[in-house]
Amino acid sequence: MAVFQTTPWRLISGTLGLICLLLAATLGILWNNISFTEPHNESTVSPGPKKELQEASDCCYCPEKWVGYRCNCYFISTEVNTWEESRKFCVSQNSSLLQLQNKDELAFMPSNQRFYWIGLSYNEERAAWFWEDGSSFSRDLFPSIKPSDTKNCILYSATKSSIDESCEDKNPYICKRQFI
Repeated sequence: MAVFQTTPWRLISGTLGLICLLLAATLGILWNNISFTEPHNESTVSPGPKKELQEASDCCYCPEKWVGYRCNCYFISTEVNTWEESRKFCVSQNSSLLQLQNKDELAFMPSNQRFYWIGLSYNEERAAWFWEDGSSFSRDLFPSIKPSDTKNCILYSATKSSIDESCEDKNPYICKRQFI
């Protein structure tokens, strides 16, 4: 009769052993995925307003104090500079002043009334507005810009509004580093 009593215990212990083995394998697979996946972006802008990213930046690592969003890195300054000083800072960081692709590009920023220098200025020789890289801009992005504002540069706000102001005025700025 002793043989019949040990058989159910063997079945139970075998089943529990199999369950433990499956759980250990599952845990190993999950641990592997967590350990070897690139972090989304652990750094955020520390000297500015707190930002929660709506979309992770899986395709790039951003330097400390930069925000990763949609495969780009953004530096949102808290210090104020002229447009040219801002441009030089961005260049020194292997980036450029923000060149907007669309009005939703800064969706990760909280909507505040603060305006920032971006890479759009008036070129008197060509009598038109151009991005820092020399490309022309879309009137759809900035319908309120007048061609007569010749010695000005553009300030942009996360509220999707823009103003032009003397490039010599001091304002915060946004640098952008693109990853393709």
